[in-house]
Amino acid sequence: MKNYKEFFKDKKITVMGLGLLGRGIGDAIFLAQCGAKLTITDLKTKEQLKESLKKLAKFKNIEYVLGEHRLEDFKDKDLILKSAKVPLDSIYIREAQKNNIPVEMSTALFVKLSNLPVIGVTGTRGKSTTTHLLEHIFNVAGKKFILGGNVRGVSTLSMLPKAKNADYVLLELDSWQLQGFRKNKTSPHVAVFTTFYPDHMSYYGNDMKKYFIDKASIFKYQKKNDFLITGEQVMSFIKKWEGEIKSKIITLKSNLPKGWKIKIPGEHNIHNASLAIEVARRLGIKDVTIKKAVASFGGVVGRLQYLTTIKGVKIYNDNSATTAEATAAALKALGANKNIVLIVGGYDKNLDMTNLVKKIPHTCSKVILFKEKGTDRIRDEVFKMKKDGIEVYEEEGLKNCVKRAFAVAKKRETILFSPAFESFGKYFKNEFDREAQFLKIVKNLKPSRGGQVK
Repeated sequence: MKNYKEFFKDKKITVMGLGLLGRGIGDAIFLAQCGAKLTITDLKTKEQLKESLKKLAKFKNIEYVLGEHRLEDFKDKDLILKSAKVPLDSIYIREAQKNNIPVEMSTALFVKLSNLPVIGVTGTRGKSTTTHLLEHIFNVAGKKFILGGNVRGVSTLSMLPKAKNADYVLLELDSWQLQGFRKNKTSPHVAVFTTFYPDHMSYYGNDMKKYFIDKASIFKYQKKNDFLITGEQVMSFIKKWEGEIKSKIITLKSNLPKGWKIKIPGEHNIHNASLAIEVARRLGIKDVTIKKAVASFGGVVGRLQYLTTIKGVKIYNDNSATTAEATAAALKALGANKNIVLIVGGYDKNLDMTNLVKKIPHTCSKVILFKEKGTDRIRDEVFKMKKDGIEVYEEEGLKNCVKRAFAVAKKRETILFSPAFESFGKYFKNEFDREAQFLKIVKNLKPSRGGQVK
């Protein structure tokens, strides 16, 4: 491992994007502690970022440029650290490149400096569950590893001090983080590609191939002794859009070994588990340990997460379902008896909602539409379902949606909060804020004798 303190000491670094979720803050704290001379720039204002700024108040080696970006902050620097969603064709990134300033991303830079073997997991859906199931397997097996990447509140770069005591790093990687791998022409030693569906189309200009190119960075630069572990659904896109692959390709069917069990519901989670099992086997973990870990894995917060049962009504939190395919998979997992009271809707990502609209009549008894811009895209189609006996309601705000769902749900039905849309807009700061609000509302549910919520 390179001496990271020497690498960053006295370097002039522009951190582009501080944010509110913790990753940018963690990066900034780490770099400041290493003695870098930081310029932090963010389009959010000082007021919007006040909670983040509090955590950096003690550092004297940070200059702030908030509410705007300036071209001058992308000149005469040693390094630009770019946050995930900053477009690669940004005029500011182009300015840095014009001035021959390296542009890095937190996770990819960690990989470059740590020299640890990397297990990387990507996919439109399933990457979080697969990653955290692997984390659980590794913990049960007593492995020494670092968990990073697309993990809430985690700055991967700040974990460099732990690298000397780890055998490998396990990374959940979204398409934006993989841009950093593509720039560095590197890929994980073991790559897992769970699924590939339309997502983030507003960012990628409705171009699925552009989206795939970023995702494909997880295997594009692998060597002959590396592994790509995936399923048939992803392989169809790899065959369509990729040329020769140097690594060993393992294409799995979605099933568990005979006699194995998993707690979390849904065929999609059997697929996720099959991928995780194959990774663990490739790393030399014995089946008896893997089987034990798979059986005891309780799932991931916000991903088809069972919360509680109130007056015979089960409540599930599937806040992380931000695509039609994700919500359709949740309905398939839970709605065999047409027993779902679905809370759906949010901000638009310009995705095709056809699969979701087709699935609702076969799984739901009632639908609560969360009034928002994206929801308007399915509103008329869902209201037409009333003629087929499905009760349809539309509510302002999440609290009203949950109250309505609980008021109309019958015993042995399931309330499923699975938005199928993003969380931005007037109601939420981000997806974690939306989830926090939902969990708080459910926690405070106080049903009266008539079944209404106070």
